[in-house]
Amino acid sequence: MHIDQSKIRNFCIIAHIDHGKSTLADRIIEKTGTLTSREMQAQVLDNMELERERGITIKSQAVRIVYKAKDGEEYIYNLIDTPGHVDFNYEVSRSLAACDGAILVVDAAQGVEAQTLANVYLALDHDLDVMPVINKIDLPSADPDRVVSEIEDVIGIEAEDAPRISAKNGLNIEDVLEQIIVKIPAPTGDENAPLKALIFDSVYDPYKGVIVFFRVREGRIAKGTKVRMMATGAEFETVEVGYFGAGQYIPCDELSAGMVGYMTASIKNLKETRVGDTITDAENPCAEALPGYKKVNPMVYCGLYPADGAKYPDLRDALEKLQLNDASLYYEPETSVALGFGFRCGFLGLLHLEIIQERLEREYNLDLVTTAPSVVYRIHKTNGEMIELTNPSNMPDPSEI
Repeated sequence: MHIDQSKIRNFCIIAHIDHGKSTLADRIIEKTGTLTSREMQAQVLDNMELERERGITIKSQAVRIVYKAKDGEEYIYNLIDTPGHVDFNYEVSRSLAACDGAILVVDAAQGVEAQTLANVYLALDHDLDVMPVINKIDLPSADPDRVVSEIEDVIGIEAEDAPRISAKNGLNIEDVLEQIIVKIPAPTGDENAPLKALIFDSVYDPYKGVIVFFRVREGRIAKGTKVRMMATGAEFETVEVGYFGAGQYIPCDELSAGMVGYMTASIKNLKETRVGDTITDAENPCAEALPGYKKVNPMVYCGLYPADGAKYPDLRDALEKLQLNDASLYYEPETSVALGFGFRCGFLGLLHLEIIQERLEREYNLDLVTTAPSVVYRIHKTNGEMIELTNPSNMPDPSEI
């Protein structure tokens, strides 16, 4: 089955916290009939228990939608819903690398806020076209005209004809779907060139091994293709390729340039599929890898110890699997006189720390003891040396500071 590139749109939805990204994603999925009303639930892409409880998005989720436009053509939309919280900024930058455009949702009452700007700059860094959408026009305090001029003044994007919608009530969603065709560019890339694909996420499945999510930039990948990971040099034979339904994986024959999908290849070792790596054909490799992502620096450090010392290997495995899912998590082993063996972990912020801790306790059934979170201190010693201190127990003698 061959798909014409000009009919594909890859985009993500970015916004400040609580401006209605996931709700808009829900409406788009509903309007295009991807899910029946029986399968539909609020925030359908937030499938982690934690996300549903707190009403926040933690992981980016991808879904493929077929939209029949007013011009009678069918378009394929690959939609990626992203987190709005600054602690999960790294997730956003990875999603952007898999897209050609971004929908920017702005709350008609709140206007442009800090994270709105931060995410727009991230999108512009990736050379994406940004399409503004004004949400929550049903609120009594909504002032869409003010917000339009704010978007134009503060961000400098044309917003006069931005769709004015209410994602909650499903108002003007068609408008958004139609504008995506015009405002967001179709992917480019030669499908007869050697395979070149960027890994933007991966999850571990106990039956299939590591499932790698990627965006094909050039070439094509099919079942049985022998692939090589460029950074690690590992080679695998592809067992299955496919694309994302809402909350499920749908296998297909091949993915060609411009498409977003997943592959499995009975990969058991988590270290061999790094997020940000380039997948290429082992027999006919491409010349150079795609640029990856810049490393993120943890801001908050804290010690995680198993309440029962014998559970140390379990904690190590759990952290390794979580890191596959969340590459901004940093950890290294450490020992403490009082608590025994554990890990010193680095997080992007306190919310990030809290979420990781809860995921370890729930998804991996661990009882954890955590030390008080601290930030990095730079200590200038008398001999002119500067050290970065993440663990209070490594504090040098006061006379040397």
